[in-house]
Amino acid sequence: MTSPDTPAQRLSKASDLLVSSLEAEGVEHIFAVPGEENLDVVESLRTSSIELVLTRHEQGAAFMAATYGRLTGKAGVCMATLGPGATNFATPAAYANLGGMPLIMITGQKPIKKSKQGQFQIVDIVNLFEPICKMSKQIVHGNTIPALVREAFRVAEEERPGAVLLELPEDIAAEEVDAHVLQPHPRHYAIAGDTVLAEAAEMIKSAKMPLLLLGAGANRQHARSALSKFIEDTRIPFFNTQMGKGVVDERSELFLGTAALSDGDYVHCAIDRADLIINVGHDVVEKPPFFMEENGTKVIHVNYKAAQVDQVYFPQIEVVGDIAQSITRLGDILGGALEFDRSYYMRIKQETDLHTSEGSDDARFPIVPQRFVADTRKVMGDQDIIALDNGIYKIWYARNYKAYQPNTILLDNALATMGAGLPSAMMASMLYPDRRVMAICGDGGFMMNSQEVETAVRLGLNLVITVLDDSSYGMIRWKQAHAGFADWGLEFNNPDFVQHANSYGATGHRVERTEDLVPTFEKAFAAGGVHLVDVPVDYSENQRVLIDELAAKTCLI
Repeated sequence: MTSPDTPAQRLSKASDLLVSSLEAEGVEHIFAVPGEENLDVVESLRTSSIELVLTRHEQGAAFMAATYGRLTGKAGVCMATLGPGATNFATPAAYANLGGMPLIMITGQKPIKKSKQGQFQIVDIVNLFEPICKMSKQIVHGNTIPALVREAFRVAEEERPGAVLLELPEDIAAEEVDAHVLQPHPRHYAIAGDTVLAEAAEMIKSAKMPLLLLGAGANRQHARSALSKFIEDTRIPFFNTQMGKGVVDERSELFLGTAALSDGDYVHCAIDRADLIINVGHDVVEKPPFFMEENGTKVIHVNYKAAQVDQVYFPQIEVVGDIAQSITRLGDILGGALEFDRSYYMRIKQETDLHTSEGSDDARFPIVPQRFVADTRKVMGDQDIIALDNGIYKIWYARNYKAYQPNTILLDNALATMGAGLPSAMMASMLYPDRRVMAICGDGGFMMNSQEVETAVRLGLNLVITVLDDSSYGMIRWKQAHAGFADWGLEFNNPDFVQHANSYGATGHRVERTEDLVPTFEKAFAAGGVHLVDVPVDYSENQRVLIDELAAKTCLI
């Protein structure tokens, strides 16, 4: 690594310069399925401080790297070859870009100075990825690598974070270079101006029923303490989006619930009654937690970036700048607890807590979602992490599972892709080996990247993988029924998940009674290593609880 005070470092080839540039950025791992076009980079990694983590599919590599970015704030790095290897990065690129996760993807390419294979395997990856990335560039000369790497990390990590692709052709990777590594520098965000902060504070003081919303953008390490203090000082009740869960401890007496649905839940009674919503960190990429209407309710947008105006989102005031600084200064201007009647909000909280606790001790088998969520909460500590794949159970977890710390429930409410749950949990286990980590997957989503169980075993991870088994694409089947269509075309057969896990060197378990779930989890966590728990699930409660009961509720509490 070169310091700013030493002469330029001279390296033999471009791949060495690339790896040294990654080391300067603090890269610890590269998750990869390499190809022949990456062999120079692989050789350069062999003598570096960076760990090369082989996965069994490019999606697994990129989902792990994106989750590294989500959990640390530093861009995760993954690598694939050209053509089919690179195109397998498309879904994780969109996942990271929509979800605000810093991600660097490095892909190979055939030589660009001469070709002996015509167009074999060649796809215009750079242009293919431009619509789903913040930046997509081909490296055309080795000496440009330090600047491109530095720019890639800046773009990926700055608010709003996202995905960047760098394509390194085989002949460029092997060429001689004469350049030096560029060192990263601290990043500081602008602070909202006094005038807009005063206007926002005045609007809050004038409100009769203010509410605070915490979205994905509020889920930053330095923002938690500022937001917790703001809520404690002002006594403004709050709710969150799915990706804002845990930003502030949900055991708070002022927490009204999670907007797992866009409309029609108990929390939406509070939203409808509010005359002001202070929206911290949410943007229209995440599924809307509420719909703005011209009904007199005002919205203050507090975020790193200006609002993206949408048919359902058009705030009246925008406080743009570092969120922690903005919230701290707003709290200082407000000067303490606001005087307004919170009784309606507290009744909404009581109704929400009552509704989400129903069924938590239901003994039916196959297990119902309410009991499964409640039993999961029993075995997971304050700092322990669950990583959800995508399915109907995600709504149950968003509504019923209280998060106590940031990033202790990892779910995707932006791209909402299947197949990311297991790789995300694997990354969490790598970063936090002393915490309990559980992947929660439907049988459909699990099978999309189930091969990564081998990777988890090879890495020696401590991880429990729960597969919710209903032999169908359950969420779509539920929506099919709700829309009045025939129950057709969405069922499949599963492998024996216990044998499937055992074949990879993991330990498989099958739950055959509801009361066995918690003991099975405890046994798996106590044993260490990788465990898979096959849990038959009954989703018939979806219609009764999430549709019928919510439709019959009254907001005149």
